[in-house]
Amino acid sequence: MKLHEKYIKRCIELAKNGLGTTYPNPMVGSVIVYEDQIIGEGWHKKAGEPHAEVNAINAVKDKSLLKKATIYVSLEPCSHFGKTPPCCDLIIKNKIPNVVVGTVDPNIKVAGNGIKKLIEAGATVSVGVLESECYELNKRFFTFHEKKRPYIILKWAETKDGFIAPHPILRETENDKEKKPFWITNTYSRQLVHKWRTEEPAILVGTQTAVDDNPKLDARDWFGNNPVRLVIDQNNRIPKDHNLFNNQVKTILFSKSKTTVEKENTIFEVIDFELNIAEQITTVLYQHQIQSVIIEGGRQTLQTFIDANLWDEARIFIGTASFKEGTKAPIITRKNIEKHAVYTDELLILRNHD
Repeated sequence: MKLHEKYIKRCIELAKNGLGTTYPNPMVGSVIVYEDQIIGEGWHKKAGEPHAEVNAINAVKDKSLLKKATIYVSLEPCSHFGKTPPCCDLIIKNKIPNVVVGTVDPNIKVAGNGIKKLIEAGATVSVGVLESECYELNKRFFTFHEKKRPYIILKWAETKDGFIAPHPILRETENDKEKKPFWITNTYSRQLVHKWRTEEPAILVGTQTAVDDNPKLDARDWFGNNPVRLVIDQNNRIPKDHNLFNNQVKTILFSKSKTTVEKENTIFEVIDFELNIAEQITTVLYQHQIQSVIIEGGRQTLQTFIDANLWDEARIFIGTASFKEGTKAPIITRKNIEKHAVYTDELLILRNHD
């Protein structure tokens, strides 16, 4: 079993290369081993492109060794035709006798069928090696398929005295007529946030944040994909000349009515603001096939998801400044805390375990 763990761990390392580029597919890594030597390895890079098992098999120079090898894969090999053929069929075709799987695929199109197909073809299959680590790797994918909603990450920055925004008077300066954010964190923390934006398919803010800060919600400080922009705008208050209406990135606005004509990249979703707002938003995001979302503010929006217990992870930066007065940080039970230093800032990561 220790030998199996060694190679599944390598599968996980490889799979992480696909963070932010495989949606709606999971991140998967695969390693092929013969006589305790890796003879091929690969990972899934992008939806529509070859899966991890295909890349690993293609990397093996001497294909005759496959008949005596073991293939390791962090997630159950697929058994259905999607944008690519089933990986099970390729493993069977190459007569790989041993298959070690990290965890079962929760997707109803797979869900044990891949393992069943391999066993029926005569392969020896081991399942559940480093299962919790493999689950953590694809926490977004598993949450989406098991809970029928995206994996929800809350993110905010607060001062050391617990405020997320200063008093309005502090925001005013003589030459600052342009609306822009009031920074609490250092440049390294802000760059890290932009990296996170490339790793998740969507980002959500509330009305007041959109009005006050005129955010772009892009990943300009990091290389990668820009997330889908999600905005709560109950009464369509956000000025139409704000960045969120530049039509450069897909943007979904949640409002109580459609008063603006939709553009190609700007979509309005009508919800009932008298009912559970967080629940309605997650339902719409599931319909849009969005597997995870970062909720960046403001306070009311964050608190709405906290109060509905619809969150999986909270990433809280604590800066060095003090405001003494202003908008207080959201109230959240601070348990299961990881602490990290980002230069002068402290980063807390909370997990909402069931």
